[in-house]
Order: sequence, then structure tokens, then C-alpha cells
Amino acid sequence: MKIVSVVGARPEFIQAAPVSFALRREHREVLVHTGQHYDDAMSRVFFEDLNLPAPDYHLGVGSGPHGRQTGEMMARLEEVLLRERPDLVIVRGDTNSTLAGALAAAKLHIPLVHIEAGERSFNKFMPEEINRLVADRLADLHFCITRRAVKHLAREGITEGVFFVGDVMLDAVRIYLPRAMERALDLLGRLHVEPRSYLLVTVHRAGNTDNPQRLAGILSGLNAIPEPILFPVHPRTRQAIARYGLQAGPHIRMLEPVGYLDMLALEAHARMILTDSGGVQREAYFLGVPCLTLREETELMETVEVGWNRLVGTDPRRILEGWQFFRPAGPRPPLFGDGHAAERIAAILGQSPPRFGQHYRRSETIGRLVQEAMGRIPLPS
Repeated sequence: MKIVSVVGARPEFIQAAPVSFALRREHREVLVHTGQHYDDAMSRVFFEDLNLPAPDYHLGVGSGPHGRQTGEMMARLEEVLLRERPDLVIVRGDTNSTLAGALAAAKLHIPLVHIEAGERSFNKFMPEEINRLVADRLADLHFCITRRAVKHLAREGITEGVFFVGDVMLDAVRIYLPRAMERALDLLGRLHVEPRSYLLVTVHRAGNTDNPQRLAGILSGLNAIPEPILFPVHPRTRQAIARYGLQAGPHIRMLEPVGYLDMLALEAHARMILTDSGGVQREAYFLGVPCLTLREETELMETVEVGWNRLVGTDPRRILEGWQFFRPAGPRPPLFGDGHAAERIAAILGQSPPRFGQHYRRSETIGRLVQEAMGRIPLPS
């Protein structure tokens, strides 16, 4: 088959690498980079670290308001799809690149595969949640990273073409962690920190960076923590900190963004991770590092329920309390599979390639039956 894979942001590069290696054994993959993350530190270095093939197309869309960015991506993706005429399109995750790829494929009646389907935060104020919902409704095959994601889709009437395969980000950790550890001591030496002697922080979600009160709350909480903090700063976050006139304490090292291998090394040796990133939450769990999530909800509630992740939001008092008292002690069950998700994805696609719209009528029928059943339930007086 000829497969167009759409990527555009850091987590998508990580997810794409194991899948690309598995797919290219038997199929032709056309890799399309939308340019959503265009900074070298957020894009090129990841391709180098992951040995990811160079994109066949770089659309160069760049940043911008959601509507303009997504619309520009769709227009340029449509040109690529008309030129390449692939057998299917793969999108992953929950970015604007995911949404644009899903819409472009559906409009051209090309079968769509969504990797990391069924994740839900149940917060529609998050742009990522909207992207997930639309991609899952349009997808013909859904590859889920957890069993809970399968249940989320079933509740929405999506039961056909759904597979629990595990998390390809766990595949990436399994593959690349040995290389990351080889460079870890040199990296920590350059940063003048010892293993387990620092906290690692990442902040990038629009809900935090575009809200001065929330971003100020995060920095206030970090400033109150008397422990060395390494903070690789997303370009958008650095701009927001400057725009709002916020200050970080002297114990906080504001670093430039780091590549995938360096990030893995920093995560693996941190005493605790504080983040608003879904991908970093998962990597913390894979590596057995306590995680405080700087949000009020997460699409990864399994990690909270087993005691390795805690939601602290952006309230400085909750952040400080989490730092003081959160000490996971229980087991880490294999919520995300066994690190061979990419192989399963390639095998399923090889055995039963999707057809456009093949499950749509069935899903809609199930949804209608649910609505009819709800209509027979008396409303409370």
C-alpha cells in the first residue's frame, strides 16, 4: 500500500518513528510534515535523534490562530493527497495537524487511520479534545493506547474497527532509552546536576500559556519549591512569560527546548516531573518517575488511579503540596501495552486495510439505538 503519514508536532514525531520503521518493511510511506512545530529545537533535532526519514513533503505552515493554521494545513494537504493518491492516511494524537489530516482525507474519501484514538479529557475548552473527537468520528480504523480508550469509543457508538494495540510512545522509549542513557551523565554534568537531585518541568498547553493567571500560578508554585528545577521552555511559553512580565526564581534553570534523547535522559534521572503534556505524563509513567500534572484533568486518568500521577492544576498551594507529599509507592501495571504497538498496527493494516466509511453506518445505527433507548427513559420531574 501507499500510506500518507501526517506529522507536525513533537509527540507526533516520536509516535511516527516506530510506526514508520514497521510500515516500511512492506509498504510505501509518504511522510508529510505540516510545519506546525517549525523551530529546529522542536522539529529537526527530533528527526535526527529518532533517525526518522526526512519528510517527503514539508508544508511549512508554521504557527498562527487555530482556524487559519488548520485551514492552511488542509489546503496544502489536499494538494499532496490529490498528487499522491494514497491507499490510506494516518494521523496520530490530538494536534491541529491531526485535525487537518483527518478532514482532508475524509473530504477526498480516503480511508483514515487514527493512532491514539479514544483518549478523552472531557474538557471541550481544550483544543486538543475537539481535535480528538473529530478525528475519531471520521476515522475508519482506531488504534487505542489503553483499554479505557476502547471503552470511551464504545460509549460514543464507535465499536467497529477499534483495536487496543498499546502505546507507540512506549515502543519509542524501549527503542531509544539505551541511547539516551549513554549520553545522560555527560548531559547532567553540563547542567551541573546529579541524578535524582532536580525536578523537571514542561509547560506548553494553550490553556496555561495563554492565561496569565494560570501561568503566573505555575511559576509562583515553582518559585516556592526549594529544589533545583530544570525547565526546557517551549518557544510559546517563553514568549508568554516575557509578555506577562513573570519571573522565575534563581533555582529554576530556563533551558532551550531539548531533543528527544536528551529529554528522555532528563526524565529518567529526575526526582519528579511537573508537566501539562500528555506525552510527558506517559513517559514519566514508563520510566517510574513521580508526576504532577499541571492541569485540572487528564486523558490519562489510569496513571492517577494507580498512584503515579497527581492532578495539581495551577494553584501554587496545590503544586507545593504535591511536591511535599506525593510519593508513589505502588506497582506500575502495564496500562500501555508491551512496547510493540507499532508491529501490531502494521500487521493489522497488512491483514485488513481499511475502506472509507466502512463502519460509519454501523456506528450511526448504534448511536441511534442509544438515543431511542434514552428517549424511553422517563425524565425526572
